[in-house]
Formats: sequence, structure tokens, C-alpha cells
Amino acid sequence: MEKPADEIDPEALLNVARSGDMQAVSQILAHYRPYLAMLARLRSSRQLQAKFDDSDLVQETLVLVQRDLSEFEGSTEAELTAWLRRIMATVSGKHTRHYSRQRRDASLERQIEDDFSQSSQMVGRVLVAPNVSPSESSVRRERAVILSRALAQLPADYREALIINRLEGLTLAQTAERMGRSVDSVKKLLARGLLELKRQLEGWL
Repeated sequence: MEKPADEIDPEALLNVARSGDMQAVSQILAHYRPYLAMLARLRSSRQLQAKFDDSDLVQETLVLVQRDLSEFEGSTEAELTAWLRRIMATVSGKHTRHYSRQRRDASLERQIEDDFSQSSQMVGRVLVAPNVSPSESSVRRERAVILSRALAQLPADYREALIINRLEGLTLAQTAERMGRSVDSVKKLLARGLLELKRQLEGWL
């Protein structure tokens, strides 16, 4: 039997990481990278004028997370993901100011953080059927983290179709045009992608 898509206990891992265990720190960074990458991508899809690369935004965020993790005072995954979004909003705000030549504006960073928070909620809501109840093992987990990690494990075409159509909100025709495929092909990718995503999430959502 295959392992679930997301089987670690992030709160237990966090306690170990904050004690200075570098292996645990590395696991934290790897565990949340897909989540941060998803949020960065969704923000870029709404702001096509962005001149900095998503991967650079994620990497710079993770560098700061590694530096400051021992100072994080929260104890739950919800508090941790909020902290991660806050750091990435600060990094994103810095790049936005650099390219627009603006002075630091706290309201800009709050708006970016709100955008990331809304995207996180959307990821956790859109890709799960409304009648699916959380399993006992996932009731305290952040759905968007689990889903982002599961999506990252899908074949690339399945993942792209789901992100473009379900999360970025493009129509079937627009998704097909973006991917260079026919509408029928995209329909099949979506159906297969959702089936594979459900398989990845068995036991978690």
C-alpha cells in the first residue's frame, strides 16, 4: 500500500526544528516549498506584470524562514503557514517596490499577505468536493498545504490543467489555448488529474 500524500506531523517536526536540529529544519523547508510555490504562482497569474520569477520569490522566502525559524513563537500549523505567508509577502513587497521604485509601504505588504491568505483558502476549498469531510488524521492540518504537495506529485500535464482551470479560473477554451491542446484533451486531463489527486489524498481529506 502506498504512503499517503502527506504523512508527517508538522507540529512535532516544528518543535524539533526550533531546537536547532538541521535535518528537521531541512524537512520543514522541503515540506512547505510546494505550498509557497503554489501561492507565488497564483499571485503571478493575477499580476502578469510581475518581473521577478516565482522560484526566486520562494527561495528567498525559504532562506529567511531558515534564518528565523528558531524565533517563531507559534505552535500550530495554522500559525506556521500564516507566518510563512507574512515572510513571503515581505519579500514580494520588496521586489514590487524595487521594480516600481516605490518607498516601503506597510499597506502594500498587508495587501499581498491578504492575497496569499485568500489564495491559500481557495486552494483548500476548490480542489475538494464539498461533501468530503476531513479524516481524523487531517482535521488539524492545513488543507492547502496537503493539496499543494499532492498536486506537486501529479504528472505535469494533469497538474497544469488543474491549476490553470480550477485555481487560476480560466475556461476550458482558455486552458486549452494556454496549454496548446484541444478542449477535449484538456477535459481528459482534468478528469484524470482529479482522479489521481483523489488517489493521492486518500486517508487525508
